[in-house]
Amino acid sequence: MVLKDFCERIVAAKCSSKSSTETVDSTQVPASSKAGSSDSKFPKASLWSTFFTSGFSVGETYSESSSSEKKAVHSRNSGWAAAVRKVISGGSMRRFQERVLGSSRTDVSSSDGDIWLLGVCHKISPHESTGDIDTRNVFAEFEQDFFSKILITYRKGFDAIEDSKYTSDVNWGCMLRSSQMLVAQALIFHKLGRSWRKTTDKPVDKEYIDILQQFGDLEAADFSIHNLLQAGKGYGLAVGSWVGPYAMCRTWEVLARNQREKNDQGEKPLPMAVYVVSGDEDGERGGAPVVCIDDASKRCSEFSKGLIAWTPLLLLVPLVLGLDKVNLRYIPLLQSTFKFPQSLGILGGKPGASTYIIGVQSEKAFYLDPHDVKPVVNITGDTQEPNTSSYHCNISRHMPLDSIDPSLAIGFYCRDKDDFDDFCSRAIKLAEESNGAPLFTVAQSRSLSIQVTSSSVSGDNTMFDDDSLDTNLDNDAGTNEDDWQFL
Repeated sequence: MVLKDFCERIVAAKCSSKSSTETVDSTQVPASSKAGSSDSKFPKASLWSTFFTSGFSVGETYSESSSSEKKAVHSRNSGWAAAVRKVISGGSMRRFQERVLGSSRTDVSSSDGDIWLLGVCHKISPHESTGDIDTRNVFAEFEQDFFSKILITYRKGFDAIEDSKYTSDVNWGCMLRSSQMLVAQALIFHKLGRSWRKTTDKPVDKEYIDILQQFGDLEAADFSIHNLLQAGKGYGLAVGSWVGPYAMCRTWEVLARNQREKNDQGEKPLPMAVYVVSGDEDGERGGAPVVCIDDASKRCSEFSKGLIAWTPLLLLVPLVLGLDKVNLRYIPLLQSTFKFPQSLGILGGKPGASTYIIGVQSEKAFYLDPHDVKPVVNITGDTQEPNTSSYHCNISRHMPLDSIDPSLAIGFYCRDKDDFDDFCSRAIKLAEESNGAPLFTVAQSRSLSIQVTSSSVSGDNTMFDDDSLDTNLDNDAGTNEDDWQFL
């Protein structure tokens, strides 16, 4: 009863305020810590989301109040927010929060096997010959790899988006931020390579700073949240509204094309073709999406305006792998995608709370969380020593892989034709090991509706022959159509 009254008072205080609220993470521990800690997700439009969000309010998403009203609201909020923060920091309330909202873990254990992080294996498991590992070095390598990945989170204080009053994306922009992280990582791979690590050395890599600039929170930045919302209007993107993985993938396709056309004679902001992989008839018939080799080639040709046959390629594969949860037979397949050298991870998370999943260890999914609220940071080329600390995280959170939302998207980056052929070879093998329920398949041509098999791939993986295609794609798609949603 006391808890109920307390919640009601907090919600009442929330409703009396004329400003939206933002959340910050208060449970941060080092990545190699053996103890778990909570980092709760905030279900959209729920009582508990309002309750916990209010307790950690640090600013305004938008405001229609006068300056005097703002000061009064801020004064009232500061008092009760501090009180709520004190209560929530107590052990009993933290346990209650975890029970209601769910929790994530930050411990990394050698007993759970090796960690695959975007195509790189960190051998955490003890060696069979010695029965032991150099734990300190292994964890340090993993931590440095994890820390080097680009983190993009909720921001507050940027210029209002279009004609709206929104100056923050708190509580609705997590999918946009997750997608920005994936594309930023593709650019890191392209310009700096998979082995690149963030260091404290001065000066910092110019290519790295250039990439961060492209994701600034202003219209002038190529891949800002402002420009994403503008490009995604045809797919239902709107300020203040949540968006799903499929619409997000299509939005990147549109934005990349728009940016190319705007910079027709200059350097392309996204130096790679974008290929959103869908099912038969763009997903209208359901079934597993099909990576069509001819379609990929066409995207590359369009990107280069016919000057070269192949270009770097960003593949985005939106999927729906169940109704309210992921069908368990897809879990091993999702795990295997992180072993692809071309892996860019997964846009996914809990329902209504998108994250960027970048690695797996056994049943764990390691992710970067966009739900931390940070002040806007727009890095310019004139900055002598830019502060990039808000773009990285040394807290390796993880959640059970089977708990993620079944609506997700997988990303891959192929540097050239050989890399794409290698991707296709791995994807074909993965589909053949799926017992008739693949994540996606590979075909030479959509019009042929024929799937490529591993036996049809030449030994050097450089060419796929139309004459060697012998498996009908419709058989696989039809068998498992009940497990797929229309994309």
